[in-house]
Amino acid sequence: MPALALSPAASADAVAGAGSGGGARLQTVDTVQALQARIDALQRTTLDSRLTPTHEALADLLPDGGLKEGAAYSVSPSSALVMALLAGPSAAGSWCGVVGMPEFGVEAAEAMGVDLDRLVLVPHPGDQWLTVTASIADALGVVVVKPGRAAGDAAVARLASRLRERGSTLLVVGAWPQTEAMISLTESRWSGLGHGSGCLTSREVTVTVTSRRSPRPVSGRLLMPDPEQGIRRLDPRAVPGAASRTAAERAREAWREVG
Repeated sequence: MPALALSPAASADAVAGAGSGGGARLQTVDTVQALQARIDALQRTTLDSRLTPTHEALADLLPDGGLKEGAAYSVSPSSALVMALLAGPSAAGSWCGVVGMPEFGVEAAEAMGVDLDRLVLVPHPGDQWLTVTASIADALGVVVVKPGRAAGDAAVARLASRLRERGSTLLVVGAWPQTEAMISLTESRWSGLGHGSGCLTSREVTVTVTSRRSPRPVSGRLLMPDPEQGIRRLDPRAVPGAASRTAAERAREAWREVG
């Protein structure tokens, strides 16, 4: 059904008034006002799109201030980044699913704040990864998938429609068409080891987000994990364009390798 459509009665009135001078002008004004009211209602619906609870260390890096319900995001191949993105929704009570990631460590995920009691794992979906993803998206709030192979345009469109209908958020490990943003881990440095001894205690990373709606990438520095195995922001707040040229270049190189 078209988003903007006049009723048959309104269309007939417009035609009948076409030859009546002032009546036609009044009809035109009424029609324009009706269309404008409909447009305003649609815009409010778009602006009121709900956000999935997102960890505060990552939320302001995203174009909407969080992960949108019914949307898809591309994520660089990093289990730690996936866990960080799941931590916020999981802590808020959302059920989460991870498809096609046998390397996903549940102990590390729990330490970073993912509730294992509300986590569904499908480590080896095989060629049925898309079917499995679409099925569990009907019931879960956030689904992570690492595609086993490329999906056709029609299949991608059907999954996108299903996400919007159910209000589920999709995180795709790797490149994916028509995503809200690409979330990349562009720099990484571990701490804790001395000269041949000691234990790894924390990892400092740079997370860079590239969005279709923003001409420049946005970056933030985080400890992921911090010494308490949590997630902590190091810089005060993300500023558009604050990403260094090196970080932006590394993000592009990472996505070229994935694609």
